[in-house]
Amino acid sequence: MNKYFGIFLVIMMATVKNAGALSVDMDEPRLITADRIEYDVKTESIKTSGNTEIINQSGQRLTLTDSYITQQGDELSGDDIKLWLGNHVYVESDNITRKGDLTIARRATFTACDDCDAYGDAWEISTYKIIHDMETRMLKFYSPVMRTYNIPIMWLPYFEMPDPGVKYKTGFLMPDFASTNKMGTQINIPLYISLSDTHDMTWTFSYLTQENPLFQLEHRLNAAHSEYRTSASFTHNRDGENRWHIFNDDVIELGEYARATIFLERASDKTYLQKYGFYDDQPYLDSGAKLELFGQSSYVVADAHIFQELRQSTRHTAPDGNILPNIRAIHQTAPLFGETYATFSADVLGISGDGTAAQRMIGDARLTTPWTLWGGNRLTASVSTRYDLYHFDNAKMEDGDVYSGFKNRFLPSGYLEWGLPLFKPTDNWTQILEPRARITVMRHLDDEAFADSNDSAGTILTDSTLFSDNRFSGLDVWENGTYADYGVRWAAFNNDGHNIEVFLGQSYDFTEKPESDLNSGFRKGLSDYVGRVSYNNMKWLSVASRFRLNQDNLSLRHMETSANIGTSNNFFNIGHIWSQHLSDELTENTNINEAIVGAGFQLTNRWSVRWNAIYNMELGQFQRHTGGFFYTHPCYYMSVEYRRDNAIKEDYVGTTTFQFRFGMAINGQQY
Repeated sequence: MNKYFGIFLVIMMATVKNAGALSVDMDEPRLITADRIEYDVKTESIKTSGNTEIINQSGQRLTLTDSYITQQGDELSGDDIKLWLGNHVYVESDNITRKGDLTIARRATFTACDDCDAYGDAWEISTYKIIHDMETRMLKFYSPVMRTYNIPIMWLPYFEMPDPGVKYKTGFLMPDFASTNKMGTQINIPLYISLSDTHDMTWTFSYLTQENPLFQLEHRLNAAHSEYRTSASFTHNRDGENRWHIFNDDVIELGEYARATIFLERASDKTYLQKYGFYDDQPYLDSGAKLELFGQSSYVVADAHIFQELRQSTRHTAPDGNILPNIRAIHQTAPLFGETYATFSADVLGISGDGTAAQRMIGDARLTTPWTLWGGNRLTASVSTRYDLYHFDNAKMEDGDVYSGFKNRFLPSGYLEWGLPLFKPTDNWTQILEPRARITVMRHLDDEAFADSNDSAGTILTDSTLFSDNRFSGLDVWENGTYADYGVRWAAFNNDGHNIEVFLGQSYDFTEKPESDLNSGFRKGLSDYVGRVSYNNMKWLSVASRFRLNQDNLSLRHMETSANIGTSNNFFNIGHIWSQHLSDELTENTNINEAIVGAGFQLTNRWSVRWNAIYNMELGQFQRHTGGFFYTHPCYYMSVEYRRDNAIKEDYVGTTTFQFRFGMAINGQQY
């Protein structure tokens, strides 16, 4: 039959079973076009002569000449075959035959980079024979030659890989290379192990030229209502030490209203994570478990924590001891009348460590009433009553004594807050001016001493601390007395997405505060001034700054600034923090002056460069800086990166590490 006569046969038979690298799925309607097509009714087979094209419903396309295909698809033969498996993926062969599950292509070429570049395929594999096994879904290449832009770069006697229809397959992944000035060259050889569609792991063997090998594991499991993630590493170094780490994070959904979390973070010592590249600026490692219960207006969480300290010097801000139990519950009622609602909360905490222990129980009830009055004035009144019960066992108290026994306290409080948002809309901009004030009354405790080991690490005055129910970071330290917060906020925005915000505020303490950090910004009477300024045009610029000014002379005490300039491809980011530290018995006289800088540029459609750094301006040196070149191609990717860490801690002295990565991509999936 002549193809120009328009013979398009849509047939419902299986020419080839199952989609595969050298197979076309014909368990669905397909289109066969040929110069001549013959159908043998007796043998139920198709024979084509001349140019033949077969297209199945999913879009896979096969061209060949002089083909023979059985109805069940268990036999296939043809010459000058070209099979497209995706947009840029094809197999080309002089001759192909198929019997059963085996498809054999001779003098074949495989590429996933067809027509990706105008000047040739980025990579292809040519071989004298490819065998595709439908049972194992593997492609086996005999004497393959790897070519890039038609230039041979590597030969192997044998190579195999899963076909593109396989989503997960056990096998070695592309290795990557690193070099460090402390441990020499590092070669990472990962082995991917697929256990099911929702369960897999990766074992990585790392060879180091100046240190013993490193073994790494990543385990992933997704179940119907839970997920489990584990990463770990181990080495027996040349000093005869066993060094290791394990991180685990499991989330288990216990129905619509409950969730459990199990987490584990542990390392053999303080410097292992940093030396072997697993460190992410963690001040300490946290292990434990958490149970959460949800309700429409209630929330309960019970958790336990065991800490491993990684810092050399922690001063008084570090978590001190292990936490078990830690139970918090909160319930908010529906409006009782008008917009008035009640909030009930409870807290149970146990801390133990170094032969000491402390347990507490806190119950709190609060009634809050908001009003909107004439002229847009808003008033919010709130009263609260709280009772604390503590038990101490050989606990060091804030006054220096060691105490065992019970302590309790009754802590009533209340506040009244006023605000008046004033709007001024125009054709171009809408402006908002909002003055705000709050007075808080609390029971004054003159000489109530509680333990050093508690959940309160002190307080620092910031713009976010104002107008809060508790200015301390925890519950153990009481605000102590009466104080007022006040400030004014101005904001403006337009239809183009531009928005500006300015805030300035202050706190006034009517009573003497208990001894606290000299650098907190609080004092008897007027506190320092705090504020923020921000601008965002929602396109290429975002700038924000928070600051604190000395109340006496308006000198700068603290400032944090961040700016993002550019787009996702071309950007410049800068962050800066400066804080003046005054010295007393609790604090060190060390100013903070630190800059964080990052930049990224898209050099071409495929080449990009990125760099970021943390620079300690007080010491005049980089704490850390990283950067690299990145190349992303539809068919492969590669990067060259470096990392310089100048930290010094115990046996760890800053290192420089270079890393090279390369991988191939097939239909967008990276290998």
